[in-house]
Amino acid sequence: MAPRYSEEFQRDAVRIATTSGLTRPRIASDLGGGVSTLNKWVQQHQNDDLMSGPH
Repeated sequence: MAPRYSEEFQRDAVRIATTSGLTRPRIASDLGGGVSTLNKWVQQHQNDDLMSGPH
């Protein structure tokens, strides 16, 4: 069974992927997930305001 990641974890991963300049394979490896999962999260959260805190 695939691990479940919290919404906050996913949003943090997307923020890192879109702002850090690191490659997605590197980020996914560092976070213990897969590149396809990270890409899916980026697509799901592409219109979110990831720089602000919880509303």
